[in-house]
Amino acid sequence: MQVFQQTITLSPRSRGYHIITDEVENQLKDLSTIQAGLAHVHIKHTSAGLTINENADPDVRHDFGTFFDRLVPEDTSLYRHTLEGTDDMTSHIKSSLLGSSVTVPITNGRFNVGTWQGIYLCEHRNQGGSRKLIVTMIGSTG
Repeated sequence: MQVFQQTITLSPRSRGYHIITDEVENQLKDLSTIQAGLAHVHIKHTSAGLTINENADPDVRHDFGTFFDRLVPEDTSLYRHTLEGTDDMTSHIKSSLLGSSVTVPITNGRFNVGTWQGIYLCEHRNQGGSRKLIVTMIGSTG
């Protein structure tokens, strides 16, 4: 068993639900060496989250946005923590609901997700900027 850990940076994105599976895989220098294992992917931010879901139909990502915006409305009269804008506290709440990490199986040097699955960056800020992920991989090599 080997353990690898790497910090990667995602390109900046606007608010939305973005599939980042390929971007993450392409930055992991040791991923190709793991035959069987697990990757734990953690986002180092409190206003964005990670989840795994449908990767084919863009309507799913749109519907995620519609649902979460209705669930957590951007009404500053509801919140005290609004120093960074109307999307500040709502971003923290949405991030907590979705979570800050996912665990993905690794098989033959690739993430082993389902045919219709992808890792989402759930960006809750209007302009989130670049995001840092810590990816810890454990598995058998060679």
